[in-house]
Amino acid sequence: MMETVYDWISLLVFSGLVVLFLQRSTADEQVDTIWHYAPPSIGCAVCNWLGNNGHDVFAVAVLVASLAYIFLVLKPVLPTR
Repeated sequence: MMETVYDWISLLVFSGLVVLFLQRSTADEQVDTIWHYAPPSIGCAVCNWLGNNGHDVFAVAVLVASLAYIFLVLKPVLPTR
């Protein structure tokens, strides 16, 4: 069940990863592989587990590390107009 803020945040970040992966998997030129998405995906699960078990500081640290990985390694590009 979705009861804590960690459940929702983990789901939100993981959903963004799925969308990024699907977007990039349909591109003509492959930028990354599925293995590049494993660390932040695992980070979402660990963040959720830590947060649900009362380890808030560690959960936030793992979440920040996962987000840093996403922006520094996967480099999602926001569309510009």
